[in-house]
Amino acid sequence: MHRRTGWLIVALVFLAAVPRVHASAHHIDTGFLNRRVTVNGVTYKYQVYLPENWSEHSLWPIILFLHGSGERGSEGMDETQIGLPQAIRLHPDRWPFVVVMPQLPFNHHHWTDPDMRQMAMAALDQDTKEFHGDRDRTYLTGLSLGAYGVYELARDYPHRFAAILPVSGGIFWSYKPDRWHESATLPAEYARAIGRTPVWIFHGADDNVVSAKQAALMYDALKAAGGNVRYWEYAGWRHNAWDKAYANPEVPKWLLAHRLSTDSRLTPLAEEVVVPLHPAPAKIDFEVYNDYVGEYEDQGTVVATISRQGSRLFTRNRVGDTIELLPESATTFFYPTGSPTRLSFERDAQGAVSGIRYRDDRHEEFWEKRQ
Repeated sequence: MHRRTGWLIVALVFLAAVPRVHASAHHIDTGFLNRRVTVNGVTYKYQVYLPENWSEHSLWPIILFLHGSGERGSEGMDETQIGLPQAIRLHPDRWPFVVVMPQLPFNHHHWTDPDMRQMAMAALDQDTKEFHGDRDRTYLTGLSLGAYGVYELARDYPHRFAAILPVSGGIFWSYKPDRWHESATLPAEYARAIGRTPVWIFHGADDNVVSAKQAALMYDALKAAGGNVRYWEYAGWRHNAWDKAYANPEVPKWLLAHRLSTDSRLTPLAEEVVVPLHPAPAKIDFEVYNDYVGEYEDQGTVVATISRQGSRLFTRNRVGDTIELLPESATTFFYPTGSPTRLSFERDAQGAVSGIRYRDDRHEEFWEKRQ
């Protein structure tokens, strides 16, 4: 009896001396995380993104992202499907930010509603405190309906954001330009409130939901007010200019280049750029096309048939649709539709064409040439 008790005491002493790794380890979840914020007694679900290397030992640049009308809901998830969250999933290395993504509920709520603006700012304040957001590097962006909210919050909180980036939005709720004269002074009012806060506006020239004229009016007003503004208009693009804007690797670099503490020293800037639908075709020796003609397969299935007609190269897909390919270089081609897709012809060690490397914003494939 006493011997068993002695062994038990020894065992307990030994266990007490062993470090309890699991109990003491401080695990930090990163990626897209479920969150809640309560405002005026109402609880809203939303998401926050933490980079994989997030640490509580540093201050982090932080972005407030406002989604569009199609992502409204109550589950706190749909706001992560398009725009900035999608760009983060594709290229997380480009976005070393904490990103706060509140969600509008249904029932026709808008980011311009005072209670919804309050909810968005409450989520930002909550996550800035909890996840060590840097108030000197706090940024604001949104798409479509969310871009309307960007202008509203930038007007209401002119000294909160180091830079703002509205995409496919405006300030006029009527889609009919002939009614805008009723609020003709609005752009100037917003521009005065925004002041020198750097603004980068993106819009599709053929936007069939929010007219590009709205973006142009805000650009003109910010320019006239001596602001710091860039306006990029994508030729041939409709409402989804966010696919181009957030895929631009210069956007996160531009955000990080700005701080609240230095914005007041910025000089006036006005830059207006029309981005062509696609680059000008390269001038190449068309005889190289002969090497590319043939069938290309993916796991035994023909997915592309390349043909030549004089100085023009065409591809036919598996369902029979034919489209011209334009040369970006002697080996890389693009579609004339403005798609980011690229088709690059690759050669083997002997110099023979071995296949096509297909790349778009989301993935890449290799199609082997049939011999």
